[in-house]
Amino acid sequence: MNLFLFICRNADTFESMRKHFIDNIRCLIILLLIPYHAAQAFNTWGELNYFLFYPDKAISSFIVFCSPFYMPVMFLLAGISTRYALKKRTYGQFVIERVKRLIIPFVFGTLFFCPIMAYIGDKTNYGYDGGFLAHYKIFFTKWTDLSGFDGGFGVGQFWFLYFLFVISVAGLGIIYLSKLIFKKERAGSLPFWALCLFVIPLPFLYDLLTVGGKSFAEYLYVFLIGYFVLSNDVLLEKTEKFRYVSLAVGVIAGIADVYMFIWSGIDFGLINTIAKALTEWFMILALLGIGKHLMDNSGKVAKYLSQRSFLFFSIHFLWIVLFQFWFSGLIGDKTFLSYLVPVICAYIATFACAEIAFRIRLLSFLMGTKSKHRAG
Repeated sequence: MNLFLFICRNADTFESMRKHFIDNIRCLIILLLIPYHAAQAFNTWGELNYFLFYPDKAISSFIVFCSPFYMPVMFLLAGISTRYALKKRTYGQFVIERVKRLIIPFVFGTLFFCPIMAYIGDKTNYGYDGGFLAHYKIFFTKWTDLSGFDGGFGVGQFWFLYFLFVISVAGLGIIYLSKLIFKKERAGSLPFWALCLFVIPLPFLYDLLTVGGKSFAEYLYVFLIGYFVLSNDVLLEKTEKFRYVSLAVGVIAGIADVYMFIWSGIDFGLINTIAKALTEWFMILALLGIGKHLMDNSGKVAKYLSQRSFLFFSIHFLWIVLFQFWFSGLIGDKTFLSYLVPVICAYIATFACAEIAFRIRLLSFLMGTKSKHRAG
């Protein structure tokens, strides 16, 4: 309870200066979406995908290692960014900005990108032999698990956008209440070991308020930690100081998680869940610390990627699915090439499409970013 009081009472004492390493970490995560999503076509646990090759333990290990922290760090960064955004915006302005940045690209992506991916999913998983236009009707009338892998309605990667919108609005309510309840006080600092304790609730949150296998409770938790805790410069400096300690714990826990889930052939249950939680939290701390130490700058490359990162996010998954579908008959059962070739082609096509969209105001707006003309 004392820890919670510390967090809330010091909510208004954090610096509002822009942190370039936050943008750079976000860009790095988004760039890695292509190999991450491409690897799902090789999963060993029998999960459907828009397109499946065959199970491969090595490629699946990459997914299992990254998945505990991959999206949580995005929600945590969103929480930190919310701290800075509310220094310059009213609550109403913040919600309007979230609608433009999240809801509009969510609707656009779901209407125009997801039906194509669902069509390929239906063809490869269930043998659908009709045309795409006929399948467009199926997409909007067949409701199952929102994945689209079975040809039904799905939101693809855009689940992140509606999750983030709901969490941002819910978080705004919590932030408002915290300001009413707790007085403003001079900022203090938590020791690094106290930061480590934030891992404790995670195993209990994984199965709470889940939609499509993803937990609103988990992501809201890390979002709020980002806002209330890790937007504090003093605490960020502690993540930088202990970055390699966090990295060591995160990597060891991640390797254990991969071994138990992929290679052991044994169900370790709670132990596996604990390893997942340790991987998630300590890799988040490591990414923040390493990012602050090495990536707190804004050069031409960083600016280029930052301006196009949201476009890259919106477009990338469609190209992965298309290239895996197109190349499947040409490459055959050569795992390395069947994974690598679509990845390379998807990077090229995604960057090209992002560059085109960046120069067209309407497309940029529909995909939640500023066009070249506005960003100029």
